[in-house]
Amino acid sequence: METKNDTVRLQLFGDFLIHADEVYDALPAKSRKGVSLITCLILLNGRRIAARRLIRELWGNTVSVNPESALKTLVSRTRGLLRAIDERLGACIVSDAGGYRWQAGEGITADVTDFLSSVRLAKSALTNEEKEAHLKEAISLYHGDLFQTGDMVDGVLYVNQFHHAYLEAVHSYVDLLKKREAYNEIVSVCRAANRVDDLDDQVHLEMMRALVNLNQRDKAMEEYRIVARRTKKALGEAPGEDLQAYYRQLTRAGETVKFNMDVIRNELQAEDLDRTGPFVCDYRAFKEIYNIQMRNLERLSSTMFLAVIMLGDPEKQLNAVRQESGMAALMEILKTNLRRGDIVTRFSANTVAMLLPTVNYATGNMVMERVESLFFEQYPSTDIAFHYRLSPMSSQTI
Repeated sequence: METKNDTVRLQLFGDFLIHADEVYDALPAKSRKGVSLITCLILLNGRRIAARRLIRELWGNTVSVNPESALKTLVSRTRGLLRAIDERLGACIVSDAGGYRWQAGEGITADVTDFLSSVRLAKSALTNEEKEAHLKEAISLYHGDLFQTGDMVDGVLYVNQFHHAYLEAVHSYVDLLKKREAYNEIVSVCRAANRVDDLDDQVHLEMMRALVNLNQRDKAMEEYRIVARRTKKALGEAPGEDLQAYYRQLTRAGETVKFNMDVIRNELQAEDLDRTGPFVCDYRAFKEIYNIQMRNLERLSSTMFLAVIMLGDPEKQLNAVRQESGMAALMEILKTNLRRGDIVTRFSANTVAMLLPTVNYATGNMVMERVESLFFEQYPSTDIAFHYRLSPMSSQTI
């Protein structure tokens, strides 16, 4: 038949479609095994596949009186169906020394082939700009998992391989977008990825972070709640620890994120305003808060201090009971005497770390001296050594 379109594109991601002068979508209904045959050949990207392997892939353990004849009949019929769409398509299935291969003629492309090519080019790219362009192209080609008729023995294996490659490309692309602070695009890419896999914690986490950077904290919180419901329904468990930790950070330390004044005011009003003393958290939350504070310092050119207190001599190990008793007393002193805006975590068995925002060195040193004095007032006869250090953490020191 006469070709009406110079370009013919086969789509195997999400659905099996042939884009020519119009979109042809009836092939799976006409020949499920024909679609699986085409898929097998295209996935090998021009390499020959032996007839015996094709028979195993398409018929599995189903015994045929004459499997070679069944395969030849399938190939002949599939070629005919393809020719009815475009004469060049039928010629793509080439007989080759006891097997078959897919040989795409001029103007004929397949999304899976282009996807793999873009992924390979991204890995060998010399610049971030080139890598980003290739990853963007690969992601745009992935309209869903590899289409399956159920006739391919290794169909699920191929689906999983492409699914993993797609998510890997998304993660790499988002990492590049973060360097450019392209947060709107990160949200768009993550939303598309969620339609493919709504249980990938890393994608949800990157979307939440991007939403926070776009001053859309409420949407980030709602994203977590959606993820939590889906994960509970699908897996019967809570989201991963990283997602939970970030959610806790948003709910407990919202004042450290770059929100506008109205959002900050609303968040402070939602908190228990009667609470006094510092914010005490585990080290994971402390680290997240620290990183957010540092981004603020870079933006505002302000200063905060990191303080560390260690009990005991580094060269002598304290009795475990004495050490725990001393640390308990120290933590109680800090909770009682530090300010509401200070942040405290127990870094190790005998070490406490603190973030002291908006203080100068002299004020910070006075705070540490007071804590030391209170410690020895409570333990007047103790021989536990008390060491502290105070260091400014400003944008100039990064």
